[in-house]
Amino acid sequence: MDAIQQHMIDSYRAAQHGELPPPLPGRHDWAVVRDVRDRRRFDAVVAGLPACRRWRTALRGLFTHGHGHRPTPPDGPAPPDSSTPPGGSGPSGV
Repeated sequence: MDAIQQHMIDSYRAAQHGELPPPLPGRHDWAVVRDVRDRRRFDAVVAGLPACRRWRTALRGLFTHGHGHRPTPPDGPAPPDSSTPPGGSGPSGV
């Protein structure tokens, strides 16, 4: 049974008992997401951590280092591209 079928049964039962029908499935999903976010922020404040950290900022902190530059690999800089000849800027078609 999916959510719509369950809603239809619950609506029928509510009508039989003279009660209000339940809300449509998915109607309060975003409210639940906001409540979870607020709870995480509250738990962070209680733990002494920053309350709000945007995903973009968190991801930037994981993938960058310094002033927004990509970190160099531990082996050093990447070797030059093998398709470029050593003395030129690219293959010559002439």
